Amino acid sequence: MPKVVNVHEAKTHLSRLLEQAHEGEEITIAKAGKPYAKLVPLEAGKKRVPGIAKGKVTDAFFEPLPPEELEAWGQ
Repeated sequence: MPKVVNVHEAKTHLSRLLEQAHEGEEITIAKAGKPYAKLVPLEAGKKRVPGIAKGKVTDAFFEPLPPEELEAWGQ
């Protein structure tokens, strides 16, 4: 069950609560006794792979757009 803290306690101990969330704990912040917000750990980002689109972008990509396409974009 997530830990529940009131807004005053959250403001007073934000650094500690952030550290707990970073370690995997979910913390619910309550306002007037009702759940209001939740601190949760972020998911680790995926490592980017350079060159993933290599060979998929042809010279046609760099050609000017036809007039009707430019008009559709308000150009």
